[in-house]
Amino acid sequence: MENNNRKVKITVINDDVLSFDSDVLVLKYAQAHFGLDRIVSKKITRIGIDESLFSPSPGNTNYFHSKGGVSPRNILVVGVRQLSKFNYKDIRTFARTALEVLSEQERDVTIEHVCLTLHGAGCGLDEIEAFESEIAGLIDGITGGRIPKRIQRISIVEIDKRRASMLKGALTELIPRGYVEANLKSYLQQAKQEVSEKFRSVGYSSADKPHIFVAMPFQEEMDDVYDYGIQNAVRKAGFLCERADLSTFTGDVMDWVRKRIKSASLVIADLTSSNANVYLEVGYAWGAGVRTVLLAQEADQLKFDVKGQRCIVYKRIKELEEKLHNELVSLKSEIISESGS
Repeated sequence: MENNNRKVKITVINDDVLSFDSDVLVLKYAQAHFGLDRIVSKKITRIGIDESLFSPSPGNTNYFHSKGGVSPRNILVVGVRQLSKFNYKDIRTFARTALEVLSEQERDVTIEHVCLTLHGAGCGLDEIEAFESEIAGLIDGITGGRIPKRIQRISIVEIDKRRASMLKGALTELIPRGYVEANLKSYLQQAKQEVSEKFRSVGYSSADKPHIFVAMPFQEEMDDVYDYGIQNAVRKAGFLCERADLSTFTGDVMDWVRKRIKSASLVIADLTSSNANVYLEVGYAWGAGVRTVLLAQEADQLKFDVKGQRCIVYKRIKELEEKLHNELVSLKSEIISESGS
């Protein structure tokens, strides 16, 4: 079957990618090892694979056999720029590049099933926007025809059950049929109009969208607060929601934080547990003239220097979502007016 007739299924799977059966695992190398690529490189180098294969410079790639170090039989590492500069457009380019490179490898091995993970989550980017950018890049590769001739399936593997469920919902909206045809005209004709428009712009125009920076402890017990209370409210109000695990970064972390705060339309800070980093980020936002919305689970958790500020106090996550959404909607016209949009 020719590439221009092929239908490629794209799915989100809740699983551990290290034990996930596939022909190829695609990783990125952001000029230092983070998260999954760090874990995989350690596992693979223990069985004798050259560590340098995990460190391509931006724009370069390395493709090699995993030799049983992880379940995916082969690994493709795509070199990208530093994590602090890695953005939505880079994610779209990364995903497209991966398929294009794999199209050149099939002379040596059959590639039917490719797996990736979500890129951008944890390093400051809006999870859904990052995911849509990644899917758009895959669509670029598929509809451009530069894909492995035998490819049938691409899996986005997510170990976190809650995030996997969220991504599945986003994927259904972006690819209602569950597959993409290797023919751009045919794909766009069958996709809903709003999906077609999102496909054309996501990643490329994402940097121009207003974003809110969330300052809060990056702790497991706060995940539901972020996922369901804050992120839902922010996105429903029409903003990108950005939050970063600062332990992910190397180098001058606060320089990155300052830049994201300064460019934000607003900073939301959850002061529950009185985390010192969160207070530092609030102080910087005030110094930079960026408006803030403060949150806390108990009013008596607030330190003296913010007690005079308006704060949304919440007991339940649903209560937080409703109160925060109403606050953001009421502020939106002022924010747009201030930004000159």
